[in-house]
Amino acid sequence: MTESIIGALLAMVLFLAVYLDIRTSRIPNWLTFTAMGGGLFTHILLEGVHGAVFSLSGLGTGLILFLALYFLGDIGAGDVKLMGAIGAIIGPYGAFISCISAVMVGGIYALGAMCYHWGIAITGRKIAYAIQRALLSGGDGWTQELKLPFHLRYGLAIVGGTLLFLSGFHPFGG
Repeated sequence: MTESIIGALLAMVLFLAVYLDIRTSRIPNWLTFTAMGGGLFTHILLEGVHGAVFSLSGLGTGLILFLALYFLGDIGAGDVKLMGAIGAIIGPYGAFISCISAVMVGGIYALGAMCYHWGIAITGRKIAYAIQRALLSGGDGWTQELKLPFHLRYGLAIVGGTLLFLSGFHPFGG
């Protein structure tokens, strides 16, 4: 029963995150804060103090790992809070693996968006030029070559990374 309650909460959060990110390019506070509270409340209700520790450590793991991406300007605050909310539901290990998986999914998503927008050949040249520029300049300004003229919806990558974790994908084994 515990797993089905947690699973239903997570499914609802993931579905709403995808829907809202596609429709509005935002992941609203009402979703993330409700999911954080719902995850914490459910774990406390089902597992007591152990559940509270599990949920809060997952929340912290998700927030901390994605704050770096936020400060680099690569994702929005809603994405950070979504990862924290997912962590509150699936715990610290799940948040950790989901974060890593989301970054991998996000990279594939960004590469696909570049190929779609510029074509494969131009994308390859831009990536090669960006790598060359990074090596020659010590990393300064190389990402400008790869900027897309539209915003990627990173909530999709977060949901994809979470689904990979739930399906049993663990990039470090185990």
